[in-house]
Amino acid sequence: MMLKIAILSLALAFFSANCLADDSTYVEYVFDGDTVNIHQLSSEYKLRLSDIDAPEKNQPVGKESRRALIKLCMNQPMNVQLLGTDQYNRQLGHLQCNQIDAGLYLVKNGWAWYSAKYSNDKEIMQAEKTARLNKLGLWKNKNPVPPWIWRKQHPYTNPTRNSRFN
Repeated sequence: MMLKIAILSLALAFFSANCLADDSTYVEYVFDGDTVNIHQLSSEYKLRLSDIDAPEKNQPVGKESRRALIKLCMNQPMNVQLLGTDQYNRQLGHLQCNQIDAGLYLVKNGWAWYSAKYSNDKEIMQAEKTARLNKLGLWKNKNPVPPWIWRKQHPYTNPTRNSRFN
């Protein structure tokens, strides 16, 4: 019995360190389709969703992508799995809202690209292929410009680099 309690305690400690979820953890603000501000207890941090790249807010379909993430995550039960920090000092990780993986949801509905350069998630890669075939979201446009190209073409309009929340 003591061994079971010890194993359960270790499992709970590990889960708590990697997956944040309780009434005091919530999405406070959605910057765009792949970046949110998370409020946890008395602190907050910027979370960049891993495995995807969504259009910038000022890019075609950017507002729709942001709205899709707002609809999925605002005022919903959520979990965060932190994976690291990016070059802009944002936390990187996975976000689940109402038990739905936000990155997969956005790609599946055509509101974000699979980030092949930084991910090897086969499910998200397949979701992009299906969204392209079905012309969902940004794939309704004939030649949508990927956000990594958009940012190079519009370096001074990139909200990620100019935001007070960096």
